[in-house]
Amino acid sequence: MDDGDYPITSLVDAAAAGDEEAWHEIVDRYTPLLGSVIRRFRLATAETQDVAQTVWLRLLEHLASLREPRALPMWIMTTGKRESLRYLSARRRTVPYDLLDPLWLGSSAEDAEPVAERPRAERHEALLAGLAELPARQRELLLLLVEDPPLSYAQIALRTAIPTGSIGLARGRALERLRQTFAVRDHLAGPARVPVVSDGASPSLDRTAARDLDRPRER
Repeated sequence: MDDGDYPITSLVDAAAAGDEEAWHEIVDRYTPLLGSVIRRFRLATAETQDVAQTVWLRLLEHLASLREPRALPMWIMTTGKRESLRYLSARRRTVPYDLLDPLWLGSSAEDAEPVAERPRAERHEALLAGLAELPARQRELLLLLVEDPPLSYAQIALRTAIPTGSIGLARGRALERLRQTFAVRDHLAGPARVPVVSDGASPSLDRTAARDLDRPRER
C-alpha cells in the first residue's frame, strides 16, 4: 500500500472502495490502538474480542462516510470507548449481583478507568495512533528502538537493513514525522497539552522507553 505523506487517506479510500488488502492493513495498523482503549475497561479476553469485532464492523459500515480519513484514530478510540461502556452496561443488566456487595455500590460503567490513569492512557493511545500513520519502515524502527530488553544498533540494522551509522539519523526523521501526525498534533492541541514527543521520546509511551531511545547501544 501507499506509504506516502498521508498513507491513511489512501488506505481509507481504497478500503471504502472495496479493497480487501487496504481493509486488512487498517485493521493490522490500528488493532494495538483499539486494544489499548478497550483494556482500560478491564474486560475479559473474550469480551475484549467481542467489543473489538463490533468496532470493526461499525467502521466497515461507516468507512465511506468518514469525512476526514486522518481522523480515523479518533473515530476508533471514541467508538471503542462507547462500545466498551455499552458492553459493561449490558453485562450489569444481565449478570446477577448482590446489592450489598461493596464492589457494586456506587459504581458505574464510567468508573472502569481510574481518573488518575487517564492522562497516561490518552498519551499512550495518541502515540499508538501516530505510529499507525507512519510508513511501515519508520514504524518498525521506532518499535525496535523500544524493545525490552533493548536491542543493539547492530541487531536493529540486521532487522531493518538500515546501516548502523544511519540509525540515529533515521530515528530523528521518524520522530519528527511522528510529531507531525494528525493523532499526535491533535493530542498536543487538547486541553491538557501534555508534551507527548520530545527529542528522546518514543512509541514506548512512557518515560522509561523515552530514555531507552537515547540510551547508547552496543554497535
